[in-house]
Amino acid sequence: MASKGNFELLCLENPLLDIQGVGDENLLEKYGLKANDAILAEDKHLGLYDDLIQNFDAKLIAGGAAQNSARGAQYILPQDSTVYIGCIGRDKYGKILEDICVKAGVRTEYRYDEETPTGRCGVVITGHNRSLCTDLAAANKYQLDHLKQPEVWKLVENAKFFYVGGYHLTVCVPAILALAEEAAAKKKLFILNLSAPFIPQFFKDQLDQVLPYVDILLGNETEAGAYAESHGLDTKDVKEVAKAIAKLPKKNTQRQRTVVFTQGTDPTVSVVAKEGGELDVKETTVHAIGEEKINDTNGAGDAFAGGFLAGIVKGESLETSIDMGQWLAKLSIQELGPSYPSPVQTYSSS
Repeated sequence: MASKGNFELLCLENPLLDIQGVGDENLLEKYGLKANDAILAEDKHLGLYDDLIQNFDAKLIAGGAAQNSARGAQYILPQDSTVYIGCIGRDKYGKILEDICVKAGVRTEYRYDEETPTGRCGVVITGHNRSLCTDLAAANKYQLDHLKQPEVWKLVENAKFFYVGGYHLTVCVPAILALAEEAAAKKKLFILNLSAPFIPQFFKDQLDQVLPYVDILLGNETEAGAYAESHGLDTKDVKEVAKAIAKLPKKNTQRQRTVVFTQGTDPTVSVVAKEGGELDVKETTVHAIGEEKINDTNGAGDAFAGGFLAGIVKGESLETSIDMGQWLAKLSIQELGPSYPSPVQTYSSS
């Protein structure tokens, strides 16, 4: 996939095929799932995927949080701005992911695992809620040596912005740290998304290993609460959690940390650490949308991250970047799954 593009934004995480169906409380109960949750599949969950396809008219949609965000960022950015890295199997589902990314203008540099199928995520939609159950499969096989291959590492060296989905903390922390160290050494921007409550809950050590490198941390109010609990913070207030994270030590001391937490339809909270320990705390109102226009909220957070990343890459202010994220999320929830409307819409502020 040779190209003359600059590929300023490099994204790393777990490429998945979303198997998405409209379910009910009985389906959630059958597999021990909760509305608006995200978990890794155990043996008891493995029947869910065929169940969705056979009994719930499931749709197959390109997934993986950071892959969705990469497509969202590229939706706004100039041609050949975004490259995505992860691991898939050599199968028809992996080919679907490749084709969707090509159509979206995202360059992919996948590692192919010859023995393991492409990862999948069961998405159970109940009303405006969604429950995610992920069988990582090949996505769990990503290895540092792929990132270090000369042709792939050249993309790393050329990129100015790195975005890592928190789900990858369950897969290959050395690859994340390689990007983080490159960013710190060359004053590039390193952005991490908490991605799901179980990341700070059950992968606390891996998260804490990477956080010193993080220039911008993204998440939502549920993930903020999970972080507070796992780190012994005596608060669940989203602003206070954001402040605590913003003040944590950083490797690259020339760039202060920014924390951004979405809260559904409530205002997005941002905290920027200033020199001398001062904190700049702001709220950004969410783009309003009528209930009747909402088609599917799955991937709304990924769309927010995509719009936000596009703003950051374009050199927009933090406030404008957050607004761009809200704008793209608003577009995405009117589509099916984590996708974006065609023809391409042009960003307009609220």
